[in-house]
Amino acid sequence: MDLDITHPALSDLRARARRRMPHFAFEYLDSGTGRERGLAQNRAALDAVRFRPAILTGELAPDLSRSTLGHTHPAPFGIAPIGMAGVLWPDAERLMAEAAARLRLPYGQSTVAAATPEDTGPIVGDLGWFQHYPVNDAEIRRDMLARIKASGWRVLTVTVDVPGESRRERQRRAHVSMPPVMTPRILASIAASPAWALGMARRGMPQMAFPASYTKGVTGPDAFTHAGRVIRAFPDWTYIEALRSEWTGQLVVKGVQEPEDAARLVDMGVDAIWVSNHAGRQFEGGPAALDALPQVAARVGGSVPVYYCSGLEGGLDILRALALGAEFVFLGKAWYFALAAFGARGIDHLHDILTADMVANMTQIGAATLDDLPGRLLR
Repeated sequence: MDLDITHPALSDLRARARRRMPHFAFEYLDSGTGRERGLAQNRAALDAVRFRPAILTGELAPDLSRSTLGHTHPAPFGIAPIGMAGVLWPDAERLMAEAAARLRLPYGQSTVAAATPEDTGPIVGDLGWFQHYPVNDAEIRRDMLARIKASGWRVLTVTVDVPGESRRERQRRAHVSMPPVMTPRILASIAASPAWALGMARRGMPQMAFPASYTKGVTGPDAFTHAGRVIRAFPDWTYIEALRSEWTGQLVVKGVQEPEDAARLVDMGVDAIWVSNHAGRQFEGGPAALDALPQVAARVGGSVPVYYCSGLEGGLDILRALALGAEFVFLGKAWYFALAAFGARGIDHLHDILTADMVANMTQIGAATLDDLPGRLLR
């Protein structure tokens, strides 16, 4: 099967993933919060960014490479962390780590993954960006950081835009729970997804493996609840100070939208700022993440890198974010649609889709390098 003919776009991968995933898993991955206006705002903001096309530029061979935090990558995008990825597809964390190493992409793994840092750190090597959710016990935090570091993870990304649980109505309608409660409806959904079901039968239903290792042997239905309590903290600025003093590697703060917050974080010694609104999954009453990006980049750009995620669906979207001040971008759900659609082959195919789309659009724009993009914006 030639995937470039049968599935040439992310929308095709998403459609196939929807058929292969249980309904509750797809809804967990695909949904936003509230009426999902946050998702719509992210999409509208991206669509509003236009470029001036160029003519008579001669033959172009656009260079997609970009360096950040001391590493050069063949393309300016990576894999954003997604919680409980192992529920979305069997063994997802390992497959993503292997793909990241193969494609030379930064790989973000969530604190609430179905794999521990020790499971995947040796696989991803120096491309590992471990995502940290604040924990409510300083001793546990220090032990977690030590384990992350010892497993080879180079970058710590702390997420700060989850001050509490969001109310995701669409997930409630789909009976999403972690772990899944085996009601007749959920069992029917699993039965209709044989590839997913077979993979899970081989590996067992995933748990929040890293936090669960601090629950003193609690097993069974209570394991998720107790693991969740480990990471149920309410961080303030002193938490970032503690992280900065305890983590000896590079520290990125994810979920920033206010320029003054970004500047304060830089003064505290963080190594990069990540602009995000959690892809519309936490709060739908704020700005589109892309609208915050130019202001944050203008405030701190040049002193530290500025990253972006939220709503990206293709190569043109990546170019839009880069043109507005992002040094590097991350996609989350797109990679898991690709994985559910075709396994590891799907991840490679999505990478090809994104890079080909970037090259095609840069050719139209007349941009030989990523640094040419801001000058071609239609203002």
